[in-house]
Amino acid sequence: ESFIEAPQEIVLDLDATDLPLHGGQEGRFYHGYYGHYCYLPLYIMSGNQVLRARLRPANQDASAGCWKELEPVVERLRLQWPEVKRVVRADSGFCREGLMMWCEKHKVDYVLGLARNPKLRGRIESEMKQARAGFEKTREATRVFAEFTYKTVSKTWSKERRVVAKAEYIQDKENPRFIVTSLDGEKYQRQMLYERVYCARGEMENRIKDQMSLFADRMSTESFRGNQLRLYLSSFAYTLMLGLRQQALQGTELAKAQPQTLRIKLLKIAATIRVTARKVWVSMPRSYPWQDVFRQAHLALRC
Repeated sequence: ESFIEAPQEIVLDLDATDLPLHGGQEGRFYHGYYGHYCYLPLYIMSGNQVLRARLRPANQDASAGCWKELEPVVERLRLQWPEVKRVVRADSGFCREGLMMWCEKHKVDYVLGLARNPKLRGRIESEMKQARAGFEKTREATRVFAEFTYKTVSKTWSKERRVVAKAEYIQDKENPRFIVTSLDGEKYQRQMLYERVYCARGEMENRIKDQMSLFADRMSTESFRGNQLRLYLSSFAYTLMLGLRQQALQGTELAKAQPQTLRIKLLKIAATIRVTARKVWVSMPRSYPWQDVFRQAHLALRC
């Protein structure tokens, strides 16, 4: 319901991050990749909107249970806009048969990173040669795109799927990348699909960092449920900050400010509070440098 008009396409970004733990919290586990005890929450976002923030123990795959969390989100969007295309986007940590099968069964498209292996590398040998020749000629990073159908040798995939490959040569070394997708090849051509659709998922990491600045990583409650509640409250605070920017700060120099900046400049203000029989007076200092912005935000939010 955060969208005002029905979009042509809704991209649902999935990602997991680590929340370090420094005590004896319920469900704590040591994660070898991050090198510390942590939780491994799953985020589902659309643009800058947090749609799901599920706390999870760290003793599992990053993609564990992600389609179960996706299902209520997709159903809600389908009720709101039944004709709008839904696309799930995530890195190679989520490229699992379970997620792809769920998307195909529920008519949800996907574009997922695909971890490279010798077989995939062998499929783009000629494109890598072209990329290397282009680099040696210009001494600038050179990309050549290819696509093919692919199925894992170990039969972990139930069928062949469309794979788009980026054969890139950069700084005297190869830099191949692969994605697997259900999107149509005519509308979503290989270069556009990789550069404009898949690579845009990196913006989600910035939005997760924004939420971390609102104490999403403060997991100091002993119980797992208590820490889940803390994550929910941080997500609500992040949503309120987005609303503040959209509803009250348009046209100001803080219109695109990060949540932490808004906290410092608009919310953490020294003031004198005086209580009388009929009113509560809040007197801000005359030296406060953001008076005009604060006044505009206050007027915009008054009921």
